[in-house]
Amino acid sequence: MAPISTSYDVIVVGAGSMGMSAGYYLAKQGVRTLLLDAFDPPHTAGSHHGETRLIRHAYAGSLTYTAMALRSDQLWMELEAASGETLLIRSGVLNIGPSEASGLKSKWSRSREHGLPVDYLSAEEIRYRWTGIHLPESYIGLYEQQAGFLLSEACVGAFRKQAIAHGAVVMPHSPVVRIETSASHVTVHTHTGTFTADRAIISLGAWFNLLDGLDTLPIKPVRKAVGWFEADEALFDYTKFPGFTLGWSEGGYYGFPSMNGSGVKIGRHDVGQPWQPGQNFEPFGNYPEDEQDLRQALEQFMPRASGRLLRGAVCKYEMTPDEDFIIDTHPEYDRIWIAGGFSGHGFKFSSVVGEILSELIVKGETKQDISPFALSRFKT
Repeated sequence: MAPISTSYDVIVVGAGSMGMSAGYYLAKQGVRTLLLDAFDPPHTAGSHHGETRLIRHAYAGSLTYTAMALRSDQLWMELEAASGETLLIRSGVLNIGPSEASGLKSKWSRSREHGLPVDYLSAEEIRYRWTGIHLPESYIGLYEQQAGFLLSEACVGAFRKQAIAHGAVVMPHSPVVRIETSASHVTVHTHTGTFTADRAIISLGAWFNLLDGLDTLPIKPVRKAVGWFEADEALFDYTKFPGFTLGWSEGGYYGFPSMNGSGVKIGRHDVGQPWQPGQNFEPFGNYPEDEQDLRQALEQFMPRASGRLLRGAVCKYEMTPDEDFIIDTHPEYDRIWIAGGFSGHGFKFSSVVGEILSELIVKGETKQDISPFALSRFKT
């Protein structure tokens, strides 16, 4: 086997969902790309494991998210075609909450502005369509017909295979210990060697604070629990039941229909235990609320999906104070781009984030509006 080069156009540090995507889009354009990861992606040490992630298009808040979600969807379809793998299941996504919820109102407004096929449903209409859902009369739902869920580990694996096919080099088990910059290049030191490049992309998920100069970024890792619960398959199989989000007085939840008897998967978005690299990452069940919170939501709204716990898992969110992403140059070095703080709702965007990063590297600009993701917003 030929020795691995030590010189590249771009080095991607952190080859999870965002980094692997960026590596693919760079390599596809003929950019000599090295992807470094401390683990072996796809893996269970980051934020992309657990089989599934929702993809929806009607977003509250900034118009940027809806535009990016639509572009991301298109890119997932292109990756499916290139890889020959199924990556996106269009089960639909049902967003449920009290009728006065501002987030639902904003999503409805955004869907109309973009002409998205979204149904505005009363509690009665929801109960009629999906008899497994129990809702108070004061609740409504927004059903996104073209939304669904991504097979997250398969997505990262497909990006990896396609990146390598286009000439990228992927080096797993290569934790980075130091990054140096000069006027002409970036030098990345790892346990397995030293590499140089014209530019670098750093996308470390929950691990930013391990590198000097990045340990002050406003990104807080949080431990999150998800569980799969035995359900009535006649009601909750993915061919009959959508992905969902659920907001109520006890918290914010998201979930997935049962796939091939997996059970209904559910997680809670708004709570979790703070965590830092180097600390023990406690397995599912170490906290009573790991199962209790999830079961409580199912018993309240989907009682026939609240059977025995089939399995549980824990993963990491990387939260910013405003839950918006960070996509910007390094505070001191313009040869380094940073992508992080995806705050538990970023995976669906990983295809378009990879494209954005490749555009910024190759063209110096991107078609997407990334102004909401600038680091400067935290200066106040």
